[in-house]
Amino acid sequence: MKKITILSGYILLAMLTGCDDLLETTPYGQVTSQQYWRSGDDVVAAVNAVYAPLLEEDGFAHTEYTFDNCSDDMNRAGDHSDETALEMFTFDASNSHILATWKTKYEVISRANAVLINAPKVDMDETLRNRSMGEAYFLRGFIYWRLSLIYGEVPILLEEDALALNFNKPKSTLAEVRAQAEADFLKAASLLPVSHPDGDAGRVTQGSAYGFLTKLYVYQEQWAKAIEASTKVTSNAAYKLATGFNQNFELATENNPEILFSLQYETGWTADNSPTFYHTPQAFGGWGFHEPIADLVQEFEKGDTRKTSSIFSPGDKVDRNEAGVETFEVKMTRVTGYAFKKYTTFAENGDMSQSLNAPFLRTADVYLLAAEAKIRSGANGDAELNVVRKRAGLAAITGATMKNIMHERRVELAGENERHQDLMRWDKAGLIDIVAHYKINRGPNKPSRNFVKPKHYYFPLPQREVDLSNGVLIQNSNY
Repeated sequence: MKKITILSGYILLAMLTGCDDLLETTPYGQVTSQQYWRSGDDVVAAVNAVYAPLLEEDGFAHTEYTFDNCSDDMNRAGDHSDETALEMFTFDASNSHILATWKTKYEVISRANAVLINAPKVDMDETLRNRSMGEAYFLRGFIYWRLSLIYGEVPILLEEDALALNFNKPKSTLAEVRAQAEADFLKAASLLPVSHPDGDAGRVTQGSAYGFLTKLYVYQEQWAKAIEASTKVTSNAAYKLATGFNQNFELATENNPEILFSLQYETGWTADNSPTFYHTPQAFGGWGFHEPIADLVQEFEKGDTRKTSSIFSPGDKVDRNEAGVETFEVKMTRVTGYAFKKYTTFAENGDMSQSLNAPFLRTADVYLLAAEAKIRSGANGDAELNVVRKRAGLAAITGATMKNIMHERRVELAGENERHQDLMRWDKAGLIDIVAHYKINRGPNKPSRNFVKPKHYYFPLPQREVDLSNGVLIQNSNY
């Protein structure tokens, strides 16, 4: 099979706990070797189970994208009041998505800790053990990275906490959370292979870890470290850009070398609700949420080949295989008249396919981060920027500035859950005024909104979790 089979992950929780009632689970740290941790196969199945929650609706299939509805790129398009609140900056700590993503992310951390506790004890091939532990470190680091972006300060739960049943912990500082993500990514990079054989396509690699280290260092404005980490990706042929931008969003080429980390979906095997389901217009079988607005569509330069691979626009011809070719029309969308093509593909019979992967880090992103790190540290970032522009069929830029980087990131990564976070970090650096930026009325699909600093830099902790902690968790400031 072309992708990791995650099905075993749904069975694995009961195997890990050794208990029929999942509400009364045996702690992960308890010795369970006779029940589960017997062989390398068990460890691999456990690692597969760490990936599994990411694929769910409340993981990265839908909820994560609702946080980018805040950006200037898209409209929520759905009819869920909690998503309206996120987009309009009127949310509070009771918002359902704010709770859902917290619970799912800490489930991933719990499963990763289980692997890190138990895998060292199993009699198994050492190379496979290293790979498995590297995956667990990466996935835990990835979750702490995302938690740091969404909430800022959160509790850090590690192996020793699981062993001591120490789960009700206070928040760590933002610096501590990001230091933990960095440590996990570095450990992952030391254990993971450069690449995997086809049978393990989709598992994370050294490139996955170095790519996210690049991103983390750019957010921390550690330019030398960012450039060094980026080179581990951009100078390695194993992570070269796909020949065509479109290849990153097509079934036949979705696991090409440029894809450093993506969620692996397979119809009938993985979660019923994939990003494809939420982004694809209802006319094609999806729910049609997260629609791009005209302002984003107009950002693409004339001749930019990424536009037709990223967005369905009125008049586009859509090939639905056996169902034939039809013309995309405004009435096919809920609100804006546009849809993200990146997340749509069709089965042979013309039905929407949920087998399309969802990329969360590509080599092109790392090139643009490297260009930014060089420009902001006083060096020249033209080479890295122009690698990305050349593939898009655009002319090279000489003496690139941050304005060029901001434009390029917006069109290259449109709809890939980066824009709102990019705008906030550029505001913190004094490169833009995000309050004024979000005040701009971009039409009926993205009216003027009130971003409040510093309140809206981070979302509130879920009020339910704060209440259950009996005073241990302190709500984020201004909520």
